[in-house]
Amino acid sequence: MKKASIKDVALKAEVSTALVSYVMNNKHINRISKETAERVRQAAKELNYRPNKIAQSLKSNKTNTIALLVADISNPFASQIARIIEDETSKRGYAVLIGSSDENPEKLQQLIEVFLNRQVDGFIIIPVINSENSIKELIKTKIPVVLIDRYFNDVQVPVITTNNYGISYQSIEYLIKTGKKNIGILVYDVELAHLKERIKGYRRALEDRGLPFRDENIKFINEKNIQAEVEKAMDELLKSNNNSIDAIFFTTNKLAIAGLKNIVKRDIKIPQEIAILTFDESEAFEVFNPPLTYIKQPLQEISKESVEILMQIIENKNLNHKPRVFNSKLMIRQST
Repeated sequence: MKKASIKDVALKAEVSTALVSYVMNNKHINRISKETAERVRQAAKELNYRPNKIAQSLKSNKTNTIALLVADISNPFASQIARIIEDETSKRGYAVLIGSSDENPEKLQQLIEVFLNRQVDGFIIIPVINSENSIKELIKTKIPVVLIDRYFNDVQVPVITTNNYGISYQSIEYLIKTGKKNIGILVYDVELAHLKERIKGYRRALEDRGLPFRDENIKFINEKNIQAEVEKAMDELLKSNNNSIDAIFFTTNKLAIAGLKNIVKRDIKIPQEIAILTFDESEAFEVFNPPLTYIKQPLQEISKESVEILMQIIENKNLNHKPRVFNSKLMIRQST
């Protein structure tokens, strides 16, 4: 049986071959009536027509695929970002190839090379510590790159991020207004700008409210040994009656999960004995009682903007490298 061509679909649907191409590739779809688009799709279905993607890529010099590289796919932040980006790119006729670097810069470099060989049209990346050089080398290939959440001040590419400093300041200020005066903070011991901004917001809020910034109240956690490091940090924060920690700010959801396990084990009552504030959501929080006060990041906006910016670059539109900053929101619940 002869394989159906785009001309066959156009004849059956009584439209031009160009219009068939637009419909099948989800292009200019807002200019085509729903009835016409449906007639084209129905004709293609009846004829069992499939566009020749290899021929299309040779003609357009595009593969209609993008690479999404996340730092840790097991993190709910990354998995939700991936789901939204996949939905958004699909609407534009693109497929997403997803890789997780597992917070390993060497693995990130390997994934970049793999996807370059797959000739993707662009990269959306949540980078890891010590990956600046990999990102810079990728930029030299002239392939479009957008960074999400994390960024490097000396890497000149579009960045989609949130108001890490401002929301941390606001959240600590809220804790102080509720009467908390000795607030601990747990943060990864890494040189990442977005985490530094969270620390700065924490520190400035204390200073502006006339409370001392105590070095012993900030605990840096080795991300390769989270549970043991958090156990040690919680021991140091809570063992001394003189320290009298009355609130803890976990700067990531993974740190919060590890910290909450420790608090439960110690049978510490929340919020009566200690208030808890965490960055980001997690399904694990849903089974915790009382419900946790947390900082909600605008994942929909971040994801959609990253796709929009990448598509503009792919289409050769000039863009500046000024970061796009979206506002997170403090969700006040019963743990504070």
